[in-house]
Amino acid sequence: MAPRRNRVSTLPRLQLWVLLFLPLLLVPQPIAGHGGKYSREKNEPEMVAKREPGEEFRMEKMNQLWQKAQRLHLSPVKLAELHSDLKIQERDELNWKKLKVEGLDKDGEKEARLIHNLNVILARYGLDGRKDTQMVHSNALNEDIQDELGDPRLEKLWHKAKTSGKFSSEELDKLWREFLHHKEKIHEYNVLLDTLSRAEEGYENLLNPSDMSHIKSEALSSKHGELKDRLRSINQGLDRLRKVSHQGYNPTTEFEEPRVIDLWDLAQTANFTEKELESFREELKHFEAKIEKHNHYQKQLEISHQKLKHVESIGDPEHISRNKEKYVLLEEKTKELGYKVKKHLQDLSSRVSRARHNEL
Repeated sequence: MAPRRNRVSTLPRLQLWVLLFLPLLLVPQPIAGHGGKYSREKNEPEMVAKREPGEEFRMEKMNQLWQKAQRLHLSPVKLAELHSDLKIQERDELNWKKLKVEGLDKDGEKEARLIHNLNVILARYGLDGRKDTQMVHSNALNEDIQDELGDPRLEKLWHKAKTSGKFSSEELDKLWREFLHHKEKIHEYNVLLDTLSRAEEGYENLLNPSDMSHIKSEALSSKHGELKDRLRSINQGLDRLRKVSHQGYNPTTEFEEPRVIDLWDLAQTANFTEKELESFREELKHFEAKIEKHNHYQKQLEISHQKLKHVESIGDPEHISRNKEKYVLLEEKTKELGYKVKKHLQDLSSRVSRARHNEL
């Protein structure tokens, strides 16, 4: 496997490697069979019907991960993002448990996908013990981090853009978010490579070729399509950054949020009718407004956190209480909006993926 720092520039060569290990995603394994706090007994449906007072989640496993994350001193925004990811993971696991009771996941495909998704979350936030997989994330444009894009190509494009004089300060801020989004996509891809590699190491001594015979071809096809879309999105994103960095922003551009731009690019090549595509366009407009609202609350949460730290250093109990109350309210609102954005993104991505693969 290529060294981590070189993976960004070797993505095309790694595509085949990923596809070769693709079946590992679909190997059934008990999702809560780790014993102790992750034991099946502590995470069965009847044990999670209600959230205990003072706990963030209904599943004990999620509460344990949340408590661990809080000890890692992640930023408030990063913690809020993790909270949203764990909420979605919990929802999906609870839905899967209902399906399992009804006997609707006999081949273990959905369970394997949940295991994979959880492993990605653990790696993304450094909860797997590998701190090098953590990623600095901030929407803020500042001199301390703005050149740390991790890829010479991106850094060269960013330097060219910010010194070209073609962008206002507001446009530079928007462009910086696009660069960050592209870096995140590459990071997610590298996390996927790591989880696949570790899965392969864990299974190679446990499985015989005959153990893979139950995997259905349509499941493999779906996984192939998903990974191809991921690589295609990275390549298209880099082309877009090159174009914008050289030419500036087109005033007639329909969307500004990077995730929405990605979805719209994919939707235009999907098997949508004209009416369906127009409906999807309108939904993307609503989604972009939701993202902008979430971004606003993220920024306010960062500001509130800094103010709270300042007030705490002074030691005025009245000001501390007032600022802490405001901070808690902003934190809860940011978590709530983050969950809604991620859920909406998940739904929209699934629709595009189905439409794209229906034409294959």
